Amino acid sequence: MTEQLTQSYAVGPTDVPLIEETIWQNLAKTAARFPQNIALIDAAVDRQWTYEQFSNDVRKLATGLHDAGVTTGERVGIWALNRWEWVMVQYATAQLGAIMVNINPAYRQHELNYVLKQAEITTLISSEEVPTSNYPRMIERAQQELGTLERIVIMNSESWDEVFDVAADDETLDKIAATLNNTDAINIQYTSGTTGFPKGATLTHRNILNNGFFVGETNRYTDQDRICIPVPYYHCFGMVMGNLAATTHGATMVIPGPSFNPEQTLATVEKYRCTALYGVPTMFIAELALENLADFDLSSLRTGIMAGSPCPDEVMRQVINTMHMDEVTICYGMTETSPVSMQTRPDDELHLRTSTVGRPNPHAEIKIIDPDTGETLPINADGELCTRGYLVMKGYWNEPERTAEVLDDDGWLRTGDVARMDENGYVQVTGRIKDMVIRGGENIYPREIEEFLYTHPDIIDAQVIGVPDERYGEELMAWIRLRKGAPKLTAEALREFSRSSLAKYKIPRYVHIVDEFPTTVTGKVRKVEMRSVAIDLLAQGDIIDDFWSAHA
Repeated sequence: MTEQLTQSYAVGPTDVPLIEETIWQNLAKTAARFPQNIALIDAAVDRQWTYEQFSNDVRKLATGLHDAGVTTGERVGIWALNRWEWVMVQYATAQLGAIMVNINPAYRQHELNYVLKQAEITTLISSEEVPTSNYPRMIERAQQELGTLERIVIMNSESWDEVFDVAADDETLDKIAATLNNTDAINIQYTSGTTGFPKGATLTHRNILNNGFFVGETNRYTDQDRICIPVPYYHCFGMVMGNLAATTHGATMVIPGPSFNPEQTLATVEKYRCTALYGVPTMFIAELALENLADFDLSSLRTGIMAGSPCPDEVMRQVINTMHMDEVTICYGMTETSPVSMQTRPDDELHLRTSTVGRPNPHAEIKIIDPDTGETLPINADGELCTRGYLVMKGYWNEPERTAEVLDDDGWLRTGDVARMDENGYVQVTGRIKDMVIRGGENIYPREIEEFLYTHPDIIDAQVIGVPDERYGEELMAWIRLRKGAPKLTAEALREFSRSSLAKYKIPRYVHIVDEFPTTVTGKVRKVEMRSVAIDLLAQGDIIDDFWSAHA
């Protein structure tokens, strides 16, 4: 950016126009351009499809679903871990104009029932049993309790064969395609709320097709790229930033396995010569921690995406130097923005890729406001991050009041994140408004403290939360993951390390050493759960040296 900003408002480039097509129209064009390029690889079952084969199978599944009674606008739930059938369902429902509803693979019975009822799902496509759940049994119970499902399709079973092993009815599909608009709703994704049931962010062809395309453009994808996607498909990271980024460029979608396994992921990168690798920071940390990391040939990697939570500086250095991902980018966004609104660029300096979430992506507007007055703030001032543009959802499914809480009449979406923008449009996310800790009248944003704790030589990851305190209202607790073989870290030792760099009120009083943080399926840390555990620990009243260890 050449012009220096004075106000915290920036817009991404607009020289490349938005794609004004449906997802199927775009896939058909890609398949016509690159018919023999490999479109999809499922490493776990050692299967692959060219774009010609992939588009043909998508049309077969779309025909089978239509013959079974699925219509435009109908909600089709998909409940499975990452596998090739998931990808087929994504594009087949888009071809029919049916609205695919992503169901979190970790959902239990009451959560499944809620989504089936709230989204008014009439067709459910599911995998068989997974290690933690018996899906068919839970579906049967849901049907007994709700009775709303008209069609149940189980992958790798006779019911799947009935909708997949059919001849494509091109004439009928073409007639349906002619009735669709790219602003039609095509996907509902449930966001994990901190209180109450999740909300169904409703996204259009235009939302997610363009988002995948421009993420891929920023990562410089071509028809020669192969994208390793270990992040879950039920979330935008997998199905938009992975699948749609690939199919808009003629690149290859590579599924390393049903769920994340660091060795399996790197073995897939090596075997299929992937050029890009995705993950949240904890995934990259797990890969870098493998004792046999040096045994994998990762020289084919060029780029990738890290998103979901802040990236420690040292992790980024290792990803670039050890994994050959010189052009790795950081993405920021949320389900409600399809998801990416900001991204670093492949040639950004290292400090920008660790201290910021980049600049606005094409056709995205960003501003930082005073959360109380709504006024746009000057640069380098902390306020609430807001986003506007093609990427903003239509709203929360059947919840206009909750939609109005975050989306105003001018199209601005309030993210709930605290951020600041510099004079070049780069944005630092400094915390969540709801995560802010108020200690004795001082407002503390945990992100700043977490970034400092990463600099400790024995700490590989840190999360900071507020816990109740009679004197100050709230006190700080640091949850710490230590390097293998590191000596025990006490609260006093951490305080000593922090004294010269942090103001006294920002130094954590409590330290909790753990092997893992509680996370969502997408790898986002669940601070709500951390607070609940912390309150229980406080209530036990057996605190020694203000220190707890999960190994004690």
